[in-house]
Amino acid sequence: DPTAPVETWPYEGLVTAIERGGLVQWRRIAAAIRRDPWGRVARSVEDYAGYAEPTGGLAVLTRAVSRARAAAEDSERACVAREVQELVSASGLSRTEFAAAIGTSPSRLSTYCTGSVTPSAALIVRMRRVTALARDT
Repeated sequence: DPTAPVETWPYEGLVTAIERGGLVQWRRIAAAIRRDPWGRVARSVEDYAGYAEPTGGLAVLTRAVSRARAAAEDSERACVAREVQELVSASGLSRTEFAAAIGTSPSRLSTYCTGSVTPSAALIVRMRRVTALARDT
């Protein structure tokens, strides 16, 4: 059903919309990709691009996958940076003290706070623990 949400279209329906559709269908597909850049629709576009000639709608949608993923990664980095900033602030420690408590340098902590470097999951857990301990003392 072409009026159904793109996420419910079978692979063959998606390929047909890419090959024979127009801007209306491609915009709907691109919107689904933006909603879930690593989801089924984006992966189906990638799969199809793996063996089809990347022209017309397929070329546009392949670029849409790349742009959506880059935007999602930027947003995720910014979210992590905000959490690091909040943890430093909530700890009540200076940045220098916080950096020492998590085992890094103030300059490295600064890169986490700006989002230019993303800390590991283990380091985020350590930051949360340090913040909790600092609040309890």
